[in-house]
Amino acid sequence: ILAWNETPRPLTETACIHHLFEAQVERTPDAIALVFEDAQLTYAELNQRANQLAHHLRTLGVQPEERIGLCVERSVEQIVGVLGVLKAGAAYLPLDPHYPIDRLQFMVADAHVRLLLTRQMTPADAVTAWFAGSVVDLLADADQIRRQPTINPTSDLGPQQLAYVIYTSGSLGQPKGVLIEHRSLVNYTEAAREAYGITSSDRVLQFASINFDASAEEIYTTLISGATLVLRNEPMIETIATFLRLCDAWRISVLSLPTAFWHELVARLNADNLVLSECLRIMIIGGERVMPERVAQWQQTAPLVQLINSYGPTEATVVATMFPVPPQSTASDLRDVPIGRPLHNLTAYVLDRHLTPVPVGVPGELYLGGASLARGYLNRPDLTAQQFIPDPFSTHPGTRLYRTGDLVRWLPDGAIAFLGRVDKQVKVRGFRIEVGEIEAALRQSAAVSDAVVMAREDTLGDRQLVAYIIPQPSHAPTTRELRNFLLGKLPDYMIPTAFLTLERLPLTVSGKVDRRALPVPDRQRQLEDAFVAPRTATEQQVAALWLDVLKLDQVGLHDNFFELGGHSLLATQLIAQLRSTFQVDLPIRHLFAAPTVAGVASVIDRMRWLARRDDAIVAADESIEEGEL
Repeated sequence: ILAWNETPRPLTETACIHHLFEAQVERTPDAIALVFEDAQLTYAELNQRANQLAHHLRTLGVQPEERIGLCVERSVEQIVGVLGVLKAGAAYLPLDPHYPIDRLQFMVADAHVRLLLTRQMTPADAVTAWFAGSVVDLLADADQIRRQPTINPTSDLGPQQLAYVIYTSGSLGQPKGVLIEHRSLVNYTEAAREAYGITSSDRVLQFASINFDASAEEIYTTLISGATLVLRNEPMIETIATFLRLCDAWRISVLSLPTAFWHELVARLNADNLVLSECLRIMIIGGERVMPERVAQWQQTAPLVQLINSYGPTEATVVATMFPVPPQSTASDLRDVPIGRPLHNLTAYVLDRHLTPVPVGVPGELYLGGASLARGYLNRPDLTAQQFIPDPFSTHPGTRLYRTGDLVRWLPDGAIAFLGRVDKQVKVRGFRIEVGEIEAALRQSAAVSDAVVMAREDTLGDRQLVAYIIPQPSHAPTTRELRNFLLGKLPDYMIPTAFLTLERLPLTVSGKVDRRALPVPDRQRQLEDAFVAPRTATEQQVAALWLDVLKLDQVGLHDNFFELGGHSLLATQLIAQLRSTFQVDLPIRHLFAAPTVAGVASVIDRMRWLARRDDAIVAADESIEEGEL
């Protein structure tokens, strides 16, 4: 076990992550660094724009270690904003403009944010509704920013400086901020660049939201290697077919995807006879347990594309272990796909409750140590001390281990196999969720006496959140009321799929909630609205597709797709089937705007009518031309 932790490599001791980017700019100033739709920047142009923003931020009094809010949609300006904040000596705090206002207000208050970066695509009134500090609009203030110097800012910043703060779900009812320093980010980025073999000839897709630390892998491994970072847009992920077509058109060679999205991609590759781009050479997945069946399908479909299963909590800077899946692996070869071995300058220990190493094959809790550990949690010294403990196996003062809460075991070859959790944290479609945060939010409702939330996997690979509610005697809340209440407090990926009302919670003999005794929700329609049968042929066809995707026995005309258990991945399935069935190019935004059978059917009927009208006009024009001839 000690030999498996022999991972030391020379550390870049004096550099911050933007220093590595600046060094790459010197090597390849004219190479394309960034592409988004029709816009692109060379390394020199990206560096100059980031420098101008950094100088502008300094004129506004930005100080080292200050947290700067970054509320910018995916765009060139978003990447300029990230680099500009780092070059100014500050740390960026990504803020999703689509998050509930309560959550945004908590994060900016908890992080003591006084300055926010945004752009005109984010409506000004939406920002001012939850932020009272100063705002820099990267588009509206562009002229002022462009008057700043283009040279690299000088500073005394060192690797111990804070680089970013990422908020993750918290068990006590509020999210918690994880503090990542430059040295941790540099160590991980250099290890990942080597593991993935990133070179200047690569084109890397920037898939992850900047609110999640997977984005750091995509951004920094690319920009310190001379490769090209290609930002995806929203239409790209409407269907798997569209995603693969654009990957090919954009010549993507490196993909890093959430495991849930990859599962769907592999399923559609086989079911719809889709093909991968010949440019793709490596596929990195992570976020939750991998289905061996999908691995076997992948190996048959893409035998020449390297598949890497990665694992890592935010507290260990993106990824801590990796497992390159051997070519030609079958489902029986990989009954449980390992999460691999620790990266450079990281250590992994499997310990019992007395912090004693367990033998190979024996389950224990995974503890991580080494150069990529976070500083700790923002404003939470108690939680930091609880989760980041002194390393009992190191002779160097101050070294720490992070308690992951993951139950694992060593395999005979030194790889680590993931078994589950030792607490109530769950992963749903790649999102790390503390169910205690959802339970705390539900208990804030005046209609809820108590609540328990758990993740259930009722169908192969489909894990969903289920909420069990004990209502107040005065009012039994409806599913719609509970969903709407939570949508005002939590991101949509934390909203349970099903809500079950109980008279009481089952308890163990010790008085704790017996989660194993909680009933499994059936897949029947559970809405309070009266069922209205689809009427027209289009409505009936749409309803039939909903039944297939949602695995239900009945869907009504006015039922809401998302209230029935639909989510983003199921939405991509539905849109693909709707397009194939009706031969219309239906954008996914229509499903979000009108998420009922009636709404979708109406849009389809309108699109088909317009198509017939256009065909008639073209036919009439051709007839006139033939008559004239």
